[in-house]
Amino acid sequence: TAAPAADPRLAGTPARLGGMPVTPAPAPVRETPAPAPAPVQPQPVQPQPVQPQPVRPAPQAHPHPQPPAPSWAHPAPEPQAQVQAPQQPVVPWKPPVEDPFLQAVREQSSAPPAGLGRRLLARVVDTLLLGAMAAGAAFPFVTAALEHIDAKIEAAKRSGVTVQVWLVDGTTSVQFGVALGLMLVLGVLYEALPTAKWGRTLGKRLCGIQVRDIEAHEPPAFGRALRRWFVYTFLGLLVIGVLNVLWCVFDRPWRQCWHDKAARTFVARA
Repeated sequence: TAAPAADPRLAGTPARLGGMPVTPAPAPVRETPAPAPAPVQPQPVQPQPVQPQPVRPAPQAHPHPQPPAPSWAHPAPEPQAQVQAPQQPVVPWKPPVEDPFLQAVREQSSAPPAGLGRRLLARVVDTLLLGAMAAGAAFPFVTAALEHIDAKIEAAKRSGVTVQVWLVDGTTSVQFGVALGLMLVLGVLYEALPTAKWGRTLGKRLCGIQVRDIEAHEPPAFGRALRRWFVYTFLGLLVIGVLNVLWCVFDRPWRQCWHDKAARTFVARA
């Protein structure tokens, strides 16, 4: 049978079942899932080539523009011959060499004291040479003094009386004084001056030794060289001159004699 028609007055009101209102259940709503977005693939960025812009030269202001010269006024330049530079010679490689001046200074500062045999031989040579020169220079004056003394003795003998004859008087003192002065001058010229200038005399040069300052290892100054020779000569006239020469045998480490200690020098092997 057909269902009774619904009362239009009851439209919009809930249905009643057995006198109780009935609420219709809502129909379930199905949710359709949204489509997943397609993955976006990164596109490689292609660098755009940078086109260099031409540099426009700055316009130069010409207060009075001149018309171009004709082509016949400027002849075409002749081709220049290509000049080749001369090739430099190849220099062979040389190993580095130590500075000779620095090497000489190092050798000079490290020179040991000279041997006793060389020093003795050099002293003998210098004594013979200086003695020969001094004898040759003082010979006329000493001979004149001796002749004067002989003349005084002969005169006393002929007088027949006993008289006292003085060997040193006004004449002989001058003669001996000149001879002694010549010996001193020759000693300064032969010993002190060469020692101060080169550190060696002729005998020391032949034996390969040199007098040096004990601090600077250089030839001593003229004052020290003169003091060294004067002390040696003065002690040589006395008996203790032999002890002065032998003192270098026991002295350490510079093997100095007394005249070396007075001048603060030592004798080194050149």
